[in-house]
Amino acid sequence: MAIDGLDRESTLPSEDTALPVTLDRGSEVPLAVQLADALRESASSGHLRGGDRLPSTRALAGRLGVSRTVTSAAYEQLHAEGWIAGRHGSGTYVTTSPPTGGTARRTVVEGDPVPADLLVLTPGVPWADGLDRAAWRRAWRASADEPPTLFAARAGLPEYRAAIAEHLLRHRGLDAGTESVLATAGTTAAVVELASAVLAPGDVVAMEEPGYQRAVHAFRGAGLRVVPVPVDSEGLRPDAVPAGARAVYCSPAHQYPMGSRMSASRRVELVERARAEDFLLIEDDYDGELRYDVAPLPLLASLAPDVVAHLGTTSKILTPVLGAGWMVAPPSVTSAVLEYRELTGTRPSPAGQRVLVELARHGDLGRHLRRLRRELSERRSLLVGALREAGVPVLGDDAGAHLVVPLDSAERELRRIAEGRDRGLLLDGLRRHFTGPPTACGVAVGYAGCSREALREALPVLVDLLRGAQG
Repeated sequence: MAIDGLDRESTLPSEDTALPVTLDRGSEVPLAVQLADALRESASSGHLRGGDRLPSTRALAGRLGVSRTVTSAAYEQLHAEGWIAGRHGSGTYVTTSPPTGGTARRTVVEGDPVPADLLVLTPGVPWADGLDRAAWRRAWRASADEPPTLFAARAGLPEYRAAIAEHLLRHRGLDAGTESVLATAGTTAAVVELASAVLAPGDVVAMEEPGYQRAVHAFRGAGLRVVPVPVDSEGLRPDAVPAGARAVYCSPAHQYPMGSRMSASRRVELVERARAEDFLLIEDDYDGELRYDVAPLPLLASLAPDVVAHLGTTSKILTPVLGAGWMVAPPSVTSAVLEYRELTGTRPSPAGQRVLVELARHGDLGRHLRRLRRELSERRSLLVGALREAGVPVLGDDAGAHLVVPLDSAERELRRIAEGRDRGLLLDGLRRHFTGPPTACGVAVGYAGCSREALREALPVLVDLLRGAQG
């Protein structure tokens, strides 16, 4: 293996933490998957802590009475997820402290450092290289010319809110109006505010399964009960939303991570249930600006502004560096969020807001979005064409910046992720996106976080890796 430390021989010091691992050889779950799950749970629960040294793959295989292939595959999966890291000449160590709010499967990218020798093909990474550098510098210079202020506007800069209202009207068909827009620090930050300001400890939140685990942790961190709701090819199933839910979180434009678009009939059904049962719909407009060869569908916020909190962010269309997002919600919700900000002293930073205002003012934002749609459409055609020509099934390619290749077993998913890393590709698996026991397996392939040339060069490796992966 190419990762420092993961296959090095080492003598275990006596102070190494004992690993509470029990493998069930009679289970249908592969041994490597059982081992990875057990170690992840130990790190999540705090039994293993950041900095703890793990046994070598050979030593652990000897302890457990399994082949080294099993321990190596488990370590590779945990390394891909970011739970462990190899240190040159030293060994393998736990890198992650457990997140609050229950068992966690850590996000692979989104702000994590990635080894330089790996090509990033994971969801959630924007096309940052496509930003016009001259426009980017001009926007930052212009925003820096603004004099410093003593107080940050709780709702966000008025000019930013106006720019977002215009953006939503032009690009998402949502006629919100400046007064209905709140600035946020991004989607996750907005979820934290809704969980703390609008909902109460013990409330039930229905959450897409699989779904965005950062939102799960935000809800649980606020003392809420998260109930998974399955998704299929038409998105979240409204009929599976539990009675008594106080909120439902969904990403209807391009479900994360499965990639489905919520059908029009389900959107109407979900809105009708929200009104009848008095729960809040939290619409995460993930990848909402991107769709291919399909007709636009109405936003939940357009269908029912009285029961929908619509969330968006610049992280996927520009860069997470700005830390700028938005919320459009009913007056009672926005009032509660503003009161929460006043009580806690929290509010989004105006720096990123000013940069976006300048990009919008000179038309650079609109030009970038047009280039983004054109570029990603061409990349999507390139990737989908190569995979389908090789007989590889593809899901979720109608919209967004990633697609899914379904697999028939957890072991195949684990091996494809590990083999991809060995061959220089950073991919993402579906299993880590489940709150409960995973019911689907597969590989999620993002195509925005690298150059088109690099993607083209990686296609033969990717196709070879995924061809015949189902059996």
